[in-house]
Amino acid sequence: MMRALWSAATGMIAQELHVDTIANNLANVNTGGYKRQRVNFQDLLYDTMRMPGTPSAQGVEIPTGIQIGLGTRVASTSKMFDQGTFQETGNPLDLVIEGNGFFQILLPDGTIGYTRAGAFSLDSQGNIVTPEGYSLEPSIVVPSGAQIAVGVDGTVSAIISGQPQNLGQIQIARFANPAGLLSKGHSIFVETAGSGAAITGSPGLDGAGTIAQGVLELSNVKVVTEMVNMIVAQRAYEANSQAIKIADSMLQTASQLNR
Repeated sequence: MMRALWSAATGMIAQELHVDTIANNLANVNTGGYKRQRVNFQDLLYDTMRMPGTPSAQGVEIPTGIQIGLGTRVASTSKMFDQGTFQETGNPLDLVIEGNGFFQILLPDGTIGYTRAGAFSLDSQGNIVTPEGYSLEPSIVVPSGAQIAVGVDGTVSAIISGQPQNLGQIQIARFANPAGLLSKGHSIFVETAGSGAAITGSPGLDGAGTIAQGVLELSNVKVVTEMVNMIVAQRAYEANSQAIKIADSMLQTASQLNR
């Protein structure tokens, strides 16, 4: 009966983290480039009271054994990188990746960050930067007053003194395992050993997505799905709490047998 108490407690702890993850998804339903998280559960160790295939006293092999599980835990939380919905803005500095890949940005510590959020703007020097002021990598400088055009292949051009001028090309990074990227907040990821090294290249080549101008990628959170998941998590939490109450009642009954 003590196993039931502890097993149910692990279920309540796991569902609490599940609800925390769902709440974060719902909080970021309007966050550009946000990728929803999914909780992956894993059963714990088992108390093996009899091994399968153990011979009985009559010499007959017992086909199944006796194992009692000890609960559950959260094994991991996975980022789901399916495409979010698009919103047309008309802003020439709003960019979106149609397909696989990430924009590269230069972080303050000199490392490279990766993002799907393409709400860029210009700083005082004409550099294309994120809302936090992090420069697009490789850096592209837009002359003052110039109107830029971004091609599907990432080529950035502008009309300067009546003549078209190539300002550079946006490069896209891809990963063998994007779910292994580490979230740093602000819709920014950094690579880890789990994600593998970044594979950089031009948009539209070698499996990389293409770029569209004047469009933003919104969150891929589906509110209805998250609400259903929340109901399921709540019911699982209630069921585990009920298991604790029943185990406690059984222990109370057993302790009163000598009275």
